[in-house]
Amino acid sequence: MKILKIAAITAVFAAQFTMAQFKQTPLPYAYNALEGNIDAQTMEIHYSKHGAAYAANLNKAIAGTPQEKETLFQILSNVSKLPAAVRNNAGGHYNHELFWTVLTPQKNTQPSAKLAKAINETFGSMDAFKEKMSKAGADRFGSGWAWLSVGKDGKLFVSSTPNQDNPLMDVVEEKGTPIFGIDVWEHAYYLKYQNKRADYLTAIWNVTNWKEISRRYDEAISKK
Repeated sequence: MKILKIAAITAVFAAQFTMAQFKQTPLPYAYNALEGNIDAQTMEIHYSKHGAAYAANLNKAIAGTPQEKETLFQILSNVSKLPAAVRNNAGGHYNHELFWTVLTPQKNTQPSAKLAKAINETFGSMDAFKEKMSKAGADRFGSGWAWLSVGKDGKLFVSSTPNQDNPLMDVVEEKGTPIFGIDVWEHAYYLKYQNKRADYLTAIWNVTNWKEISRRYDEAISKK
């Protein structure tokens, strides 16, 4: 009995050192919370399969390497020096962790006064910004993302990246801190919208979490 108890304690102790470094945060709403805009089946598959795979595969890709002890930001900042598996899965994990938070079932959230002012000054109007952001997503050939980010100069910019790249990576042309991202991989919308990416990009504004985007904007600006 004593031997079994010691074995159990040893197993628990060992598990503490084999636990995955990067994990998914719980989805902040139910899978069906965005119905009408993003269907429950898509959300479940997207979060529990695709999102989960990026976290798991990232941990596998960095196992036994110095990146095991690095933050996700550190990994992304030097991703050009790392294997493709790290680049793809680190990007996939970061991008999806952001994506879940910038969506919400809460209706009619609004950007903070500070963010609204920055959007108007940069793009001319909120409608002009939405048009530019949607175009970035629509024009992305194949799979990728559309981003609203804060540049090193503290100003907003819209960009698009292929696959699971993002503006934090040292491999992209337009670098900055993402505060809003739209996933335009087919797995993000195909069950409901099929090949009509434009319809998905229109619907996304109905579930945009401007409170979270505003929080991220304030955080990004405070670091400049």
